[in-house]
Amino acid sequence: MKNIGKYFSNDLAIDLGTANTLVFLKGSGIVLNEPSVVAMDQITGKVYAVGTEAKLMLGKTPDHIVAVRPMKDGVIADFEVTEVMLREFIRKSLKKRFFIRPRIVISVPSGITEVERRAVIDSAKNAGARAVYLVSEPIAGAIGVGLPVDKPSGNMVIDIGGGTTEIAVIALNGIVTDISIRIGGDKMDEMIVQHIKKEYNLLIGDQTAENIKKSIGAATATSEEKEMEIKGRDLVSGIPKTLCISSLEISGALSEPLNRIVAALKSALEKTPPELAADIVDRGIVMMGGGALLRDLAVLLKEETNLPINAVEDPLTCVVLGSGKILSNIQKYEKIIMKSSRF
Repeated sequence: MKNIGKYFSNDLAIDLGTANTLVFLKGSGIVLNEPSVVAMDQITGKVYAVGTEAKLMLGKTPDHIVAVRPMKDGVIADFEVTEVMLREFIRKSLKKRFFIRPRIVISVPSGITEVERRAVIDSAKNAGARAVYLVSEPIAGAIGVGLPVDKPSGNMVIDIGGGTTEIAVIALNGIVTDISIRIGGDKMDEMIVQHIKKEYNLLIGDQTAENIKKSIGAATATSEEKEMEIKGRDLVSGIPKTLCISSLEISGALSEPLNRIVAALKSALEKTPPELAADIVDRGIVMMGGGALLRDLAVLLKEETNLPINAVEDPLTCVVLGSGKILSNIQKYEKIIMKSSRF
């Protein structure tokens, strides 16, 4: 009977991110992890691809086909395309098990506005959800890594995603101090593109910038120096060109967004009540999100705050795993759900 119940269960938890969307299926774990990208025909409105296949098309499509990211800065930028993307991801996750419309827990930035919140709920509803529950990403991430969020002690998390950086101090199932800035991995990629353009008159694409960040990017100039060969279009001659860049100059290009993240972290610490601040001194700060994978970022944050920085083993899945735990016991976590909509 348990196996039959597991087969029919189709409730989902979704980490709807700017860069990637992860889906957790109740009873099965994480069943989908794909880029938040949709490729569409601008003339007919036909969807060519969603997710991984669509990301491969970024910057490579003919005029009538456009590959877009419908999420920007952690929130919905294109309502209709987000709905298409969600529907496809739900279909892929449930496969042939769409007997009953699913309940869905969706993690969103803590700084989301009421209008943006409504857009997420409506998109999920139109994509086939029966009920939608929203939870803030910092709390979901904290639950995902096993922090005791229901205890009267301070737990501080910093979640660096593609579009936003969420910093929160959590205690007794609530956020005590919260700062959300719209700076993340996408901004870092943008700064790399601008640096290469300014210094070398070379135009590169966003995917190339992302590869540079992952391969040789570093948060500090004292990191071990690495080099990488990159290709782009010379802005003077218009001819494709190859050049070699070092991790030292990339760390310089990343300094602006990283300085803003450090400033936000310090601001959150300044607003933290003294008793909870004492807990953070003992426990440290938990770092998660795709941005946590940047080389030596933990070193930079430790130097700036003089606090232990704990990087989790798999920073990309913390939020969706926490959302999955909330999904499994919605009554227990009722107090931390931002808003629920039943229809």
